[in-house]
Amino acid sequence: MRPGETLERAFGERWKDVARFNRIDRRHASSGAALKVPKRLEDIKDFTPLPLRYPSADTDAQFILVDLSEQFLGAYEYGRLVFSAPAATGEQGNETPTGDFRVTAANRRHRSSLYTIEGTDIPYPMNYALMFYTNIEGISYWIHGRDIPGYPASHGCVGLYDEEMQQTHYGAPSTPVLDDARTLYRWVMGPRADRESAQAVTAGPRVLMVGRAPP
Repeated sequence: MRPGETLERAFGERWKDVARFNRIDRRHASSGAALKVPKRLEDIKDFTPLPLRYPSADTDAQFILVDLSEQFLGAYEYGRLVFSAPAATGEQGNETPTGDFRVTAANRRHRSSLYTIEGTDIPYPMNYALMFYTNIEGISYWIHGRDIPGYPASHGCVGLYDEEMQQTHYGAPSTPVLDDARTLYRWVMGPRADRESAQAVTAGPRVLMVGRAPP
């Protein structure tokens, strides 16, 4: 990316496809960022590296697949992919646990009790949070909104686009558009999605974490 260049200016109406293809958000796709771009942008329209069907989830009304190798999340209904999104999973030394889990709690306005926004004492916002695992030390792992820098960057959680949070706390982008965390949350929670308080989730979607995050 050249100085002053933005995804919108460089790629026009295809900027969202380029962002998804690179697993990156607009704030990180700034001057000096290196992006992979095909010669024909139409080749990555509605890009997803995940299978359109997942037979082992054919009996699940809702099923979430997170491919750590691809840094992508998919939502399935009876084995059919209905939604997918780039993700930022655990960095080296803070890997996202692999295995078969289930969503057991939700919090539309969750905040981290361990980490803060860099350079501040503000607890890191984890909007649209869905808890899928708690380890033996009592540390919980969530799927939630965060910034997506184009590489594994979390402390073990699975992060999805939340540009509204970024605009609030980082000042960019000026007009939030990407909101995959909200989309997934509404898909899981249905009519309970607008409740502000934390909620237990009974018989929540199965969450399968597979693969290994790139370095």
